[in-house]
Amino acid sequence: MDRKQIFSELQSNPIVEVLVVGAGINGAGTFRDLALNGVNVLLIDRGDFCSGASAASSHMAHGGIRYLENGEFRLVKEAVQERNRMIQNAPHLVRPLPTAIPIFKFWSGLLNAPFKFLGLLDKPSERGAFIIKIGLILYDAFTKSQGTVPGHRFLGRLATLRAFPKINPQVRYSATYFDGSIISPERYTVELITDGESEGNHARALNYAPVSVDDGGNLFIQDAVTGLKVTIKPKLIVNAAGPWIDQVNARFGIPSRYIGGTKGSHIVVDQPELRNAIGENEIFFENKDGRIVLIFPLLDKVLIGTTDIPIENPDDAVCDEDEVAYFIEMLDRVFPEIKLTKEQIIFRFSGVRPLEAQHTRTTGQITRDHSIKTDQLNQIPVLSMIGGKWTSYRAFSEQVVDKVLKHLGKSRQMSTENLPIGGGANFLPDTMKNWKDVDLAVLYGSQNQKIKGFPAKVELETINSPYLTQNEIAYFVQIEKVVHLDDLILRRTLLAYLGLLNLDLLRQIARQVGAESGWDTEKTDQELERSIQILRNQYGVKIQ
Repeated sequence: MDRKQIFSELQSNPIVEVLVVGAGINGAGTFRDLALNGVNVLLIDRGDFCSGASAASSHMAHGGIRYLENGEFRLVKEAVQERNRMIQNAPHLVRPLPTAIPIFKFWSGLLNAPFKFLGLLDKPSERGAFIIKIGLILYDAFTKSQGTVPGHRFLGRLATLRAFPKINPQVRYSATYFDGSIISPERYTVELITDGESEGNHARALNYAPVSVDDGGNLFIQDAVTGLKVTIKPKLIVNAAGPWIDQVNARFGIPSRYIGGTKGSHIVVDQPELRNAIGENEIFFENKDGRIVLIFPLLDKVLIGTTDIPIENPDDAVCDEDEVAYFIEMLDRVFPEIKLTKEQIIFRFSGVRPLEAQHTRTTGQITRDHSIKTDQLNQIPVLSMIGGKWTSYRAFSEQVVDKVLKHLGKSRQMSTENLPIGGGANFLPDTMKNWKDVDLAVLYGSQNQKIKGFPAKVELETINSPYLTQNEIAYFVQIEKVVHLDDLILRRTLLAYLGLLNLDLLRQIARQVGAESGWDTEKTDQELERSIQILRNQYGVKIQ
């Protein structure tokens, strides 16, 4: 159902059982779960699907081994179990990721760990081999019965140098364990939404549709494309707006201070020497300031992150020059012979973690656990989804849906635990043994869709890119609700992330999107200029 049809239906019948505000990973997961259980649900977002905090992910499905040190065993156990489910349910988008930790000391952190566990110490301290070994034993034990990924292994200095010839020669050990790599968090989220909509007309999703309350206390949404305002009457509201939860509540007249987010930035670099040095491994280590940072293989490029900086307004989050300098300098910690320059940065991005507001001495002490807060808008319950990790979205969504079903007097008909996501239902593992060789188009659109009536992939003229066909553009516009050109290049594909865009290609894509969307020449030119400005100002990409 397209946006025009949805707005038309809402004008005729404004009653919905559940309104989900925010189409990031938590909102999308909740929407899909409600749709599967037959609930009349409307998902809305003021911008595009997965255009906020969820798009600023480190591309990792992980349990957060470092949270064991804070005593958050339940959180880590839940997250590693959900990591395994992501690998099993969305194998076209999530794969096992060997994660290597270079270790420079043995006993370091042994005395600090119990004090941090008790909350009596917040000063960062380098973790040595002994502490890391204990943590990895616990980490593996939480999901040993699932058997999804191998257990960890330890290497001595010589074996580490053989595995990583460019690594800092001062290394004493390395530990390798497995987490998950999310090739495209944005595609993962969008496929959850299309899954939900495929359940029937009781599940509808709208991007570019902000919500407000008028002077009479009536709830309405506005089509940001046409300006049309439509009153809606939900029985319950789920506030899944992430870092913007308090702002949404304020629109509802609910004073809240639930979120105390921190900014996390990343850069994507085209540095072949570094890409070869890490192989297919993520390198996960402590920087000199105690911050846990990562060097991540993103297909043939490298993603480097992340920072953890308090921020008041999530709309102000951009990767600034100080953070870029931090990333360049931190490389010296593990690969001192490899030099990285600003010219090798092809993409940068930043977002705000929707962490629960807490008074802690350091940002690293703020819990990554999730909780549900309940308020009232007139007589309508408002459930705010606070905190949480990207990886735990399914479990968090399930907990919210259980509360919603209880409120509606309904029972759960279906679980999402072992349910394939999007193209995961049709995925053949043998087709993606080598991610360097895979045609990225297999990740997108028509080859993996389950929408009845949409044509299967056909051989059409390929746009001047190995990663995108006209048929896939048609799918993005018609089924995945591309409204603006930047929706496609930033959140339906990896074209911008991987530095594959140039002005000629962007023009070709704009013309095709325009043809599918009914844009005239003026509108197409406006969308082209809009995308160029967004790429430059938010992501540091200059289109030439």
